[in-house]
Amino acid sequence: MRHERIRKKIAGTANRPRLAVYRSLRHISAQIIDDATGHTLVAASSLEKGLDTKGNRDGAKAVGVALAERAKAKGISGVVFDRGGFRFHGRIASLAEGAREGGLEF
Repeated sequence: MRHERIRKKIAGTANRPRLAVYRSLRHISAQIIDDATGHTLVAASSLEKGLDTKGNRDGAKAVGVALAERAKAKGISGVVFDRGGFRFHGRIASLAEGAREGGLEF
């Protein structure tokens, strides 16, 4: 219900796609989505073998940096942050900080 309430207000476009975050008990993942077409443009997760991270705050920051690098390679610089109903603290805030350090603007 919380996520649906947030999604009423937040939508990604081709110019500013939506950065959606999901946090499970062990891992964290993020996607950059163009809601106009319904396609995922870029994704990163702590489950990936190349990142070698866990779902803790350091791992979340690494996922954010990796996501930002992949977005820059695709020419995406500005996004709309969708925290997915999770409070903006801890791992969610670390992922956002990593994405900002990587060069994404939101």
